[in-house]
Amino acid sequence: MIMISILCGLATGRGPDVAAAAVEGTSAAVQLALSIAGMLCLWTGVMEVMRQSGLADKLSRLLAPVLRLLFPQTAQDRSTMDSISANVSANLLGLGSAATPLGLEAARQLARNSPGTASDSLCMLVVCNTASIQLIPTTVASVRAAEGCAAPFDILPAVWLASSLSVGVGILACKLFAKVWRD
Repeated sequence: MIMISILCGLATGRGPDVAAAAVEGTSAAVQLALSIAGMLCLWTGVMEVMRQSGLADKLSRLLAPVLRLLFPQTAQDRSTMDSISANVSANLLGLGSAATPLGLEAARQLARNSPGTASDSLCMLVVCNTASIQLIPTTVASVRAAEGCAAPFDILPAVWLASSLSVGVGILACKLFAKVWRD
């Protein structure tokens, strides 16, 4: 795509415009990456403070009844449930990048019970991780702020509605498919 753009720019005599756009685009990409990195550092730090202060454990206990309903096969495995809870907590804060290693650890722990096959719990984790409810969409808000939005968090009601609907439909589909394939 880049090569075609350069060739078309040269063929139409707009090579300098293509070069200027490339320089401007790379500058904007670096600014956006730094802005997102700053927001991720902030919220990852908040997550670490929560973990060290014990708030993460309290959030884990708060989420436990819901997670036991979603992951009944692993409800008795404390370490697995803690990993799932940490992943869900990071997703609630909109920390997709921070949630990824936590989700991978939870997936590893779920996979040890059913080697070679995705268990219902592992499928549910993937659905919940992918369609997660975001209380604070930090990545989207940081992109909006970087682009000059005066109120980057004014999207909260729409994010809450959309993410609640997506995770609800995902959980229902996961439960339905688990019943269909089991029968």
